[in-house]
Amino acid sequence: MIDYTRLYQGLQHIPALRAWLSQLPQQVAEGLSPKRWGDLPDWRSTLEALPDIAPSSIQLNHRICAGNAADASAEQLQLLEAGLKKLHPWRKGPWDLFGVSIDTEWRSDWKWDRVQPHLAPLKNRLVLDVGCGNGYHCWRAYGAGARRVIGIDPSAKSVAQFYALKKYLGNEKPVDLLPLGIEVLPENLHAFDTTFSMGVLYHRRSPMDHLRDLRGTLRPGGQLVLETLVIDGKLGDCLVPEGRYAKMRNVWFCPSCATLESWLRKCGFDNPRTVDLSTTTTEEQRRTDWMRFESLADFLDPQSPGKTIEGHPAPKRAVLVAKVP
Repeated sequence: MIDYTRLYQGLQHIPALRAWLSQLPQQVAEGLSPKRWGDLPDWRSTLEALPDIAPSSIQLNHRICAGNAADASAEQLQLLEAGLKKLHPWRKGPWDLFGVSIDTEWRSDWKWDRVQPHLAPLKNRLVLDVGCGNGYHCWRAYGAGARRVIGIDPSAKSVAQFYALKKYLGNEKPVDLLPLGIEVLPENLHAFDTTFSMGVLYHRRSPMDHLRDLRGTLRPGGQLVLETLVIDGKLGDCLVPEGRYAKMRNVWFCPSCATLESWLRKCGFDNPRTVDLSTTTTEEQRRTDWMRFESLADFLDPQSPGKTIEGHPAPKRAVLVAKVP
């Protein structure tokens, strides 16, 4: 079920990406190596065992939904839910497949609602989503009119979840998720009309390198959409947690919005601006039956929920947009 044939064929018709084809199949093979992901054979078996159900309708705009319960037998729905739960944990969503509601840890639809008003129109655009998880925002971008969407995420579990969803949302649709990090993309592609990087920057040890890599993916005039953790503060302020942040080991930099805008200008972007600022709530990020591990409520100080368990400012996220000149 994990098949990139259609993508490879499609890239033949995009001049700026055609040269990538000389490297891409090998990169995909390395990203989906069983030596790297010991559970990958089990995830592939789970995908193969998912029931064949034809959706009577597909929605990709205001919500992501394939069909309804009347499209499937009770046995098929039972097999579907059991198979999807084998791919636990589900972080990004929500999703609805034939009435099986995948209640994910994150209400990613809320994030999309904050981002969408500030996007350049996506109709007929080539879109890249960096660190996309299981591809929720890839499908929303396609639903908003993008002609092709490519997501990249190094997690093979995310790829497996994506292909479980694509089986029902449409294998023929030009939406794909590659098992790659941005560091293996060819430098200076200058190919995409819109590049998303949401929830990635604070995990990068070198934020400037990440911003420069993002700039290299975009054509002149292309739009960057950046969402990341920030702190309140003035130009130059930046939190660099010495230990963990909200129990995460890999949080390196949480700048103020003014600092982040300055970083974007320094990396060659035009007109960077903060278009949304929101405090993450336990309604937006929480434990569910589809994500049974710890979540935001466990990461905050129970006596002072305005702080993390380590005493840092509680998670606040900003959305910034910028253009490539």
